[in-house]
Amino acid sequence: IVDHIHITLQCGCDKTLKEMNRKYDTKYFLDKINEIRNIRKDISITTDLIVGFPNETDEDFKETLDIVNECKYDLAYTFIYSPRVGTPASNMKDDVPLKVKEERLQILNDLVNKYSKESNEKLLNKTLSVLIDGKSDKEGILSGYSRENKLVNVKADLSYIGKIVNVKITDAKTWSLDGVLDE
Repeated sequence: IVDHIHITLQCGCDKTLKEMNRKYDTKYFLDKINEIRNIRKDISITTDLIVGFPNETDEDFKETLDIVNECKYDLAYTFIYSPRVGTPASNMKDDVPLKVKEERLQILNDLVNKYSKESNEKLLNKTLSVLIDGKSDKEGILSGYSRENKLVNVKADLSYIGKIVNVKITDAKTWSLDGVLDE
């Protein structure tokens, strides 16, 4: 079992969650996050977040930022709202200007990236179990994912692809970790 869980929030505003026809509110979501962290303090938690849902106000958006500040996700997949056929929002007027959506996305990404980097920095000098799944863009570097669902780059030859190896983390970036084989 991996040391990672992905729980979709979508946004941190109860009014918007209701308009999305979600069956949960932010209290329920936060209670679940806290339950998980009480059981596994070191678990990696990721989520999905949307900005610019129809009728989203500055205050609604701030509530999403507040949740991100509380949860401090390891990573969040963030998106600008776009209508999808068959969803409750597909019949709503998309009244949030694209410029506002883009600004909100940038603010959200900056905040998510801050916590992602902090999360990765906690792994410096630790040894992680990594499934090497392929070559990195950099010559002589392979990449794979740890049990925490962290992207890890390590200098190794191609014979390591498909193997689970121990990697000592030497550098933490926003979206990835670098390390050395720890055999």
